[in-house]
Amino acid sequence: MNLPSQSVEFLIVDDDAPLSGFFRAYLESKGHSCSAITDAPSAIPWLRANQCAVVIIDLKMPKIDGISLVSLVRDLDSALPIVVLTGLGYDEGHMHAALRAGANGYISKNLPVDQLYCVLLRVLGTTRRPAQREFLGAA
Repeated sequence: MNLPSQSVEFLIVDDDAPLSGFFRAYLESKGHSCSAITDAPSAIPWLRANQCAVVIIDLKMPKIDGISLVSLVRDLDSALPIVVLTGLGYDEGHMHAALRAGANGYISKNLPVDQLYCVLLRVLGTTRRPAQREFLGAA
């Protein structure tokens, strides 16, 4: 499964800078652009000033936890795809809380990065807004 040849902008919000850097480098190696924010409160101002195709949010962060940030992003943009990333492994309670808050996907950091990428592709494929479809070259 591949995204169209045009670049897609991702935003990663995770307080683990080395891990964010790894994911950013991986997405850029796939031909996409990616911004990384390590301070959750900075995500909303970034989203007000910039556009992205998908937001990837760590579940456990200081100051603002991932589920609260999902709700804040959802209040800002009801259609922006959000994937929650967690180092806690599969936890049904956290997964359901993230989905209730408005996340479109949930994945463990412990899985191979290719699986994260597959989740991002699925989320993009099922939640693209009309303007994004045009940008991505989809019908």
